[in-house]
Formats: sequence, structure tokens, C-alpha cells
Amino acid sequence: MKFVILDTNFILSCVRKKIDFFTEIKYLGLKIIIPIQVITELEKISKTGKIKFQEEAKFSLKLIKKNSFEKIDLKIKNVDNGFVNIAKENKELVIATLDKEIQNKIKNQKMIIRGNKKLEII
Repeated sequence: MKFVILDTNFILSCVRKKIDFFTEIKYLGLKIIIPIQVITELEKISKTGKIKFQEEAKFSLKLIKKNSFEKIDLKIKNVDNGFVNIAKENKELVIATLDKEIQNKIKNQKMIIRGNKKLEII
């Protein structure tokens, strides 16, 4: 089975665009990985971010608690660098991020949001 690792901005964008990313990703036959650092970022945003982002982060955390996924530790403080490192170590891993800098640094398949409603692997 293939795995997809989700970045904070990807999760928040899916919530903003009302995309049920857990269902969509499972439909694509992928197993979800969420780093503990991403969950920590969401918790921080839910408490100290802009009001709009606080609500999206709180909803994201509720979704995460209700669904099954694998948690990992990136073992690095900088989450972006952690994504680049794990991508280089695991060529089969699909990376779900909207961060262009990360996308440009990795050769793995990427999951993107197409047309504001559909998840797609490129």
C-alpha cells in the first residue's frame, strides 16, 4: 500500500475548500501519515493564529481525532526540512503539500488540490 504524508497547509486548505480529504485519500487507495509536528502546528494555530485560521485549525484537529492515520516523528524542528528529508528517504511516499519550495526540492509524486474541489496526484 502507498502512503501519503500531509502538510499543515494542505490540511488547512482542504478544510477551507470543504474537501473531505480523509475520504478522498482513502478512495485513492492511500494510507495517511500525519507528522506529530504538523499536529503541533495545528494546535498552535488554533490558539494563537488569526481568527479565520484558528477556526480552520480547530476543525482540522477535530477531523484528525475522528479518523485513523499513522503518526510519525520527523525528528527535526523545521517541518519543511523534515518533509524534504522523508521524501528523499522514501521515494514511494506521496507528499501532500501546497508549498512550492518543498515541491521543487522533491522528486516524489505530489498530491495537489485541482479546481478547488478535487485531490489529484501528479
